[in-house]
Amino acid sequence: MTDRIREILSWYNSENPGVRTNLARMLNHGRLGGTGKMVILPVDQGFEHGPARSFAPNPAGYDPRYHFQLAIEAGCNAYAAPLGFLEAGASEYAGEIPLILKCNNHDVLNDERDPISAVTAGVEDALRLGCVAVGFTIYPGSSERTIMYEQLRDLAAEAKAAGLAVVVWSYPRGSSISKEGETAVDVVTYAAQIAAQLGADIIKVKLPSAKVELAEAQKVYQKYEIPISTLTERVKHVIQSSFDGRRIVIFSGGATAGDDQVFNEVRAIRDGGGFGSIMGRNSFQRKKEDALKFLGTIMGIYEGSIQ
Repeated sequence: MTDRIREILSWYNSENPGVRTNLARMLNHGRLGGTGKMVILPVDQGFEHGPARSFAPNPAGYDPRYHFQLAIEAGCNAYAAPLGFLEAGASEYAGEIPLILKCNNHDVLNDERDPISAVTAGVEDALRLGCVAVGFTIYPGSSERTIMYEQLRDLAAEAKAAGLAVVVWSYPRGSSISKEGETAVDVVTYAAQIAAQLGADIIKVKLPSAKVELAEAQKVYQKYEIPISTLTERVKHVIQSSFDGRRIVIFSGGATAGDDQVFNEVRAIRDGGGFGSIMGRNSFQRKKEDALKFLGTIMGIYEGSIQ
């Protein structure tokens, strides 16, 4: 085990050996193993956005096994998906890549201003499937947020008791914030802090914009001249807001974007002290050959072989 991984694990001394072992399994797996950086493939979009919107650009993705193969061949640190997708391949690919079971999901068949995800799986499922972690989404900003916070705490307590790590998707959304405010720097940093306070071992947030959404926060950003003009500075601020860098924070790739844009964002994450990316649609909506090249470039940027 590298000194960097030992350092990261030292931030989790309150966790039991099982949780720390499963964190180590992810951090030591794949091309970036041992570097302290992570690239995770998440494929929950079939539930979250619908099958055609998710998989029509690359029809191979309709087959759950395809995503196991992509994550394994690319050398990802882990693969995250809902219950059904993991059940469809966990046995066939047992032990080949760390798995994260996404334990709640939300569909878009109903237009909701204040969303709440349904709990769709649990700790027993994760253990049965050989997972290293459970995943859970919270929507800070939704009027239903307190229910989600309480659900997460119950799940996290059960998961950690069983030795599973906890990954939290913290996505601000709801009637109390504007659409642009969902990625405002003050809102994203608040979302990261909430996830950390709720016991997340790994935090997933969106990349923040330079917008400051909340009036009271704006006063503080101006008074203390918090640097947020560049994406690198904003990433650094998110990391600072996650226990001063003592929690693993990874950033979502979002909707499909041009390669140069994604690679520049990855450089900003790297230079801002971020721990990596969780890259879904930008990966699996490409043909496999193109996806492997794309993910290889991202991993090269994180490991330093590509500037």
